[in-house]
Amino acid sequence: MPDDTAAPPRRRVVVTGAAGRIGRTVSSALADRWELVRTDRPDAARAAGADGTPDLDLDLDVTDLDACRAAFAGADAVVHLAADPSPDATFDDLLAPNLVGPYAVARAAAEAGVRRLVLASSLHAVSALPRSVQRRVDDQPRPANLYGATKAWSEAVGAMTAATTATSVVALRIGYFHADPPPADGDLQERTAWLSPRDAAELVRAAVEADLPTGVDGFVVANGTSANRHAVAELGHTRRTLGYAPVDDAWADA
Repeated sequence: MPDDTAAPPRRRVVVTGAAGRIGRTVSSALADRWELVRTDRPDAARAAGADGTPDLDLDLDVTDLDACRAAFAGADAVVHLAADPSPDATFDDLLAPNLVGPYAVARAAAEAGVRRLVLASSLHAVSALPRSVQRRVDDQPRPANLYGATKAWSEAVGAMTAATTATSVVALRIGYFHADPPPADGDLQERTAWLSPRDAAELVRAAVEADLPTGVDGFVVANGTSANRHAVAELGHTRRTLGYAPVDDAWADA
């Protein structure tokens, strides 16, 4: 007879860009919660090696559609973090990782029957809005640089994927990720957009585990910052829709 007391199998979650700063943080924090498959390019892992890169489970070029299909087989969720993160990157720099990559990952995830795709967007997707305007999830993309434009592309690919397949998609407009909050005399915009390491892990957890519909309503844009007292991005929607529970505040010691 089956053992009704046995723990359910852990969900299998593939993380791309696991050698990056957010990828390392998320992988370390959630390794005991999920069956993680940490992927990245070998050169990215070597470049980050001096900064505590986790052991990768799989070498993966996210522009390789067939490789993505194979990597995502049997996964419950894919967390796509791989990208060129530079706001100063050129089109040639961004073409493969930030334009081809999201398309290949989204297509492969849908074809593999993945339940949830989480895409790392960025508040750079709306960085051309006036600094005095709080960012809301229903703001249309207004990028001020090519990097932000590629994140708008990623959101569009996610919306198409959710509307046309059984894979639901969460696009996280991530703020200023850093181990410590910006200093009081530093850049105010960065301070209001700060995302701490433990809140980054909580954000990804919520995006993967949230109960969402499929179809057109299965696409969610969510702002991703910590619970900062003065916030550049409204977090109420992210809390309600995903069950996100941030704990850190850039003004905690003020």
